[in-house]
Amino acid sequence: MPVREFLFLAVPHAEEGCLMTCHDRAKVQLAGRARRATTLVLSTLAAVLLTLIPWSGTAVAHGSVVDPASRNYGCWERWGDDFQNPAMADEDPMCWQAWQDDPNAMWNWNGLYRNGSAGDFEAVVPDGQLCSGGRTESGRYNSLDAVGPWQTTDVTDDFTVKLHDQASHGADYFLVYVTKQGFDPATQALTWGDLQQVARTGSYGPSQNYEIPVSTSGLTGRHVVYTIWQASHMDQTYFLCSDVDFG
Repeated sequence: MPVREFLFLAVPHAEEGCLMTCHDRAKVQLAGRARRATTLVLSTLAAVLLTLIPWSGTAVAHGSVVDPASRNYGCWERWGDDFQNPAMADEDPMCWQAWQDDPNAMWNWNGLYRNGSAGDFEAVVPDGQLCSGGRTESGRYNSLDAVGPWQTTDVTDDFTVKLHDQASHGADYFLVYVTKQGFDPATQALTWGDLQQVARTGSYGPSQNYEIPVSTSGLTGRHVVYTIWQASHMDQTYFLCSDVDFG
């Protein structure tokens, strides 16, 4: 039943001593319209606010290196439930600056990729921008290029890179690099010349989890593991920095 008709029927009948004048009817109609307008505004506002909520687990999700954790995956894993905690500034300063720069770099830990690289990665990802994939996604991941003491994962000479693929894209191949001995990620920006390739794989069928065995020798201290994942479903390439410590 339309709201307007309901309002008229809800008024007491004349025999109860409450005759409604034309003026009264006008006031009731205006009140009904005002309520409907308010409801519409609030509904619209709620819908807009929902679009601003950063969801990490969505149907369009992709993936990242989860061990040793990529920079933004690690920040999401450690602080996703407490990302406004000021203690992060002292306990995990590189994650703090990343959350302050753009929280969506963490909420979308699974979306650090470029389309259409055609395998010419050095052409599309300049030196100093390797960890952001060449400032992909309109600069969302720029904070991951910041130089400083990123938290590390302890590894040995032989370790395994584990990648989670939420969308089961598969892989044409993975390339894994480790920085050369003498490079200091706490004080130096990462360049292609700082990397040495330690693994290249063949193709992987669609799955949600991949493991790439890596063997190194003669490395000590802090390093960056740089993983390139060439997805199979299209020319889509992921560029993923993980901070490690060889001891």
